[in-house]
Amino acid sequence: MAETAGEEDQGGKYLHKERIKYSPEEEASLERQHFWRIIDAFRFYRVHVQEHVNRAERQFRSLPSHHQRLLPGVLPNLARLRQCADHNQEVLQAIIHNSLDMFENMEYSERGDPRKVHPTSTFDMDKLKSTIKQFVRDWSEAGQAERDTCYQPIIKEIQRLFPSDQYDVSKVSVLIPGAGLGRLAWEIACLGYTCQGNEWSLFMLFSSNFVLNRCEEVNALTLYPWIHQFSNNKKSSDQTRSIQFPDVNPQNLPLNSDFSMVAGDFVEVYTEPECWDCVATCFFIDTAHNVIDYVETIWKILKPGGVWINLGPLLYHFENMANELSIELSYEDIKKAMVRFGFHIEVEKDSMQTTYTENDRSMLRYVYDCVFFVARKPADLCFNNQEDDQHPSSPPAAKSLRRESTDSLT
Repeated sequence: MAETAGEEDQGGKYLHKERIKYSPEEEASLERQHFWRIIDAFRFYRVHVQEHVNRAERQFRSLPSHHQRLLPGVLPNLARLRQCADHNQEVLQAIIHNSLDMFENMEYSERGDPRKVHPTSTFDMDKLKSTIKQFVRDWSEAGQAERDTCYQPIIKEIQRLFPSDQYDVSKVSVLIPGAGLGRLAWEIACLGYTCQGNEWSLFMLFSSNFVLNRCEEVNALTLYPWIHQFSNNKKSSDQTRSIQFPDVNPQNLPLNSDFSMVAGDFVEVYTEPECWDCVATCFFIDTAHNVIDYVETIWKILKPGGVWINLGPLLYHFENMANELSIELSYEDIKKAMVRFGFHIEVEKDSMQTTYTENDRSMLRYVYDCVFFVARKPADLCFNNQEDDQHPSSPPAAKSLRRESTDSLT
């Protein structure tokens, strides 16, 4: 069971915190271990990058001296990489401090010497480096083109389906599962809709809480998101180029806006039926062990007449993990299941090309040929005796902070 504090608690204006009451001691221990595992990953970042740079320097110095003389820019570039890693660590430290403040009234009290850096896994470092690239996608000017291809189709559909000249949009409830760093949910809330983002990854939750609640000055912070990429660089300077964030002031929301973020597993958190007007999923449904669980949950929580808007590929996150359930369905199979649940497909585009945390100067670039659809839950279903006031029930409380699965970020 979990109790959720309101948005105005000191832990964060937009994040529903959890005051979790555990019964099994083992579960409580696992939750604490998970929390500190993510904190350790943030703290270990500089050491991890420096080890990679040191390795690159050792290998360069192993070259014949006449080869080294042909490459006078290599060692200065490696020194620059170290400086960039130091600067990234400063930002990550700010995120850590904010996160520890956010959870200070929970059962995650500080352990040992906070200055001590604990080694962490390559897997967790890869997750953290992917999270750093999310700052580019969601909160930098460099990510604008990618946001335009991924987020704008969803936003435009919401505006088409719930136009402000026909609806009191403040009473139109929109849920964004897999909200990441929160930009899509924030953009929808800026248009006046009631919007809630849901995210289970602590890497993302720590970072989104920092941006949404602690960043007010536009482009005041700097990150070097590409220093981890040692291959496919046309110029050495491409590896060490910076981005600034946030490109907007996240505090600039309309008066009386209703915007929140909820932590927890989507299927476990959202169990109350018929309380959302719209569920919008972007690069999300392939994060499921069983995507039909997502389809079923969305069907259940949508009000009759509500819509599901989706854009994304099917890069199933658990596909190659022997100890994890992973059902890899084609879009054709998913669509058939949706129709059997009762969804009506109103809009469908089977080829929308987008990128995801793209390095636009890399010699290797991935393009996803995504599916986009709008599916409606028919309006002629019973409302389970609920009043049809077009307003969602109280935002759901988050469940326990789920331990990170061993999936890769898309």
